[in-house]
Amino acid sequence: MANHSSPSSQRSQRGTLKQFLPILGWLPQYSRQWWQADIVAGLTTAAVVIPQSMAYAAIAGLPVEVGLYTSLVPMLIYAVLGTSRPLSVSTTSTIAILTASSLSLLPNAQPAELLGSASALTLMVGGFLLVGGILRLGFLANFISLPVLTGFKAGIGLVILVSQLPKILGIAGGSGFFATLTAVATGIPNTHPMTFAVGLGTIAILLVIPRFLPKIPAPVIAVILAIAISAIFQLQAQGVKLVGSIPPGFPAFALPNLRESLPLWPHALGIALMAVTESISAGRAFTQRGEQSPKANQELRALGIANLVGGLFQSMPSGGGTSQTAVNDQARAKSQMAEIVTAIVVALTLLFLSPWLSLMPQSTLGSLVLVAAAGLVNIKGFRDIAKIHKPELAWAIVALVGVVVLGTLQGILVAIVVSLMTLMYQSNHPLLYQLGRKAGTNIFRPIGDHPDDETFPELLILRTEGRMTFASAPQVASQMKSLRSESSHRIVLIDLGAVPDIEYTALQMLINAEEKMRQQDGVILWLCHLNPQVLKAIRRSSLGKTLGDERLFFNVAQAVEKFERMREDSFPF
Repeated sequence: MANHSSPSSQRSQRGTLKQFLPILGWLPQYSRQWWQADIVAGLTTAAVVIPQSMAYAAIAGLPVEVGLYTSLVPMLIYAVLGTSRPLSVSTTSTIAILTASSLSLLPNAQPAELLGSASALTLMVGGFLLVGGILRLGFLANFISLPVLTGFKAGIGLVILVSQLPKILGIAGGSGFFATLTAVATGIPNTHPMTFAVGLGTIAILLVIPRFLPKIPAPVIAVILAIAISAIFQLQAQGVKLVGSIPPGFPAFALPNLRESLPLWPHALGIALMAVTESISAGRAFTQRGEQSPKANQELRALGIANLVGGLFQSMPSGGGTSQTAVNDQARAKSQMAEIVTAIVVALTLLFLSPWLSLMPQSTLGSLVLVAAAGLVNIKGFRDIAKIHKPELAWAIVALVGVVVLGTLQGILVAIVVSLMTLMYQSNHPLLYQLGRKAGTNIFRPIGDHPDDETFPELLILRTEGRMTFASAPQVASQMKSLRSESSHRIVLIDLGAVPDIEYTALQMLINAEEKMRQQDGVILWLCHLNPQVLKAIRRSSLGKTLGDERLFFNVAQAVEKFERMREDSFPF
C-alpha cells in the first residue's frame, strides 16, 4: 500500500530533521562580504593545524599522515553540521595522549593493525557521541568543573612534555611517565648533539616569533626551516631521525575490525567525554557578543558523525582544539566556511607536499608537541583558583596527580569523580547565615560581612540557600543549632527566598525542628519569602497548619515590622 503523506506532514518531517541535525545551517545567513575574511582565517588556521595534527598523531603512536587525515575528513563534516562559528575540529593534545593510552593496550599490534584499531576507536568515539546527542546528554559536558579540567589538562601536559624529551634529545625513552623520566635522567650523557640542536632551534623559533612577530605562524616557519636544513645538510645521514615516508593523496575508505578492538570501548567513552568537553568549552569561550552559543546536543551529534565518517577514512579521534580555535577566531573567521578552507589546504598538502614533509626531523615534531603541551600547564589558572576558592585548588591538584600517577583513562575517572564529589559537597553544604539590618533602611544582609548592622536580641534572622534535600537538610540543622546557641531569642525567622524547592525528608526535619523549638525551648519559628514550590509543600503538610498565615511572611521586612509592633505592645511571644 502506498504511503500518501500530506505536503504539510512532509514539511514538518523535514523541519524536524533540520532541527535535529542542521546541514549547513549557517549558509542561509552567509554574506558575500565574508569571503575574504574566511579565506584568510582558513589559511591562517591551516598553518597551525597541519604541523600540530602531525605532531599529535606522533603522540598517539600513529603515522603523521593520520593527523592530516583527521584535519581533513572530520573537519569537513563538522563544518557542514556544527553549530560553532570559530570551532576548528581536528585532534588535540588531550585526545592524542588518550588515544596513545588506548592503543598501548595492543603492544604487539603490527602498524597496519594499529591503524585499524585507531580507526575502530574513532568509530566507537563517534558512536558514543552520536548516541549522546540523540539522548540529549549534552549537559554531561558540564560535569567536569573548570578547576578539575585545569588540573586534568596540566597532568596531560606534563605526561606529553616528558614523553617528547627522548625525541628531542635523541635517546631511548621509557614506557610511562616515571619510566620515561628515569630514562631521560640516565640518558642525558648519550644525547645526540645534532638532534638536540634541531629540537632546541625549533623550540626557540616557537617561543621567539610569537613574542616579537605575533602575526607570523611560528609552527610553519619552524617546519619549513627544519625541512630545508634536513634536505640541505642531509641530517638523516648524520643520525637524525626523520618523520619518514608519507603516502601522497587522500585517505582510502577502510572498514576497521570492530570486534578485535571492542575491548577499547571504555577508552572510547573517556575520549568521547573529553572531546565534547573540550569542544563545547572552546566553542563557548570564543562566542562573540550577540552570537548564539554552541548547542550542546547538536554539537554531540555533529562531532559524532564527524568521528564516524573519519573512522572510515583512517582518522584518529577528533574534537575541537582550543589553540587552533583561538587562531581561527583571532583571524576573524566569519563562519564555518573558514574551516572548509582549512580542510582544502590540508587536502592540497596531502596531494603535493608529502615528499617534503617526510624530510621533517622527529625532534622538530617533538618540539612542536612539547611547546603545545607546556601551554596545558596553566600556572596562572592554578593561582587564580587559589585566590578565589582554595578547596577547588585541592581538587585541581588531585586531578593532576591522578593523570600522572594512575594514567590518562584513570585520570579521566578521577576528574569525573572529583567533579561529582565537589558538586555533592557543595549541594550538601548549603550556606546558612545570620542577617542584620543596615541602619536606617529595610536592607537585610549577612552579619559576617557587616558586623555593625542592627540585630534583635529576641529575634534571630537566618537565611539559607539552595535546594533543601535529604542530604543538605542535616547540615542546615547543624548550622542553625550552632547559631541559636550563640544568642538568646524567642523567635527564629528563616528567609527561604533562595530555596527553590524542598524535599519530603527536609520538610519533615523542619517540622520536627519547629516542634522541638516550640515545646522544649519555647522558641517560635517564622518563615518568609517562600517560593511557590516551597509554599505549596508547606501548605500541604502539618507545618502549614501549625504556622498558619500568622507566621508566614512575604519578606524579612514584613516579619521584622510585626516583631517590632509586638515588642512595642509588650505582646507575649
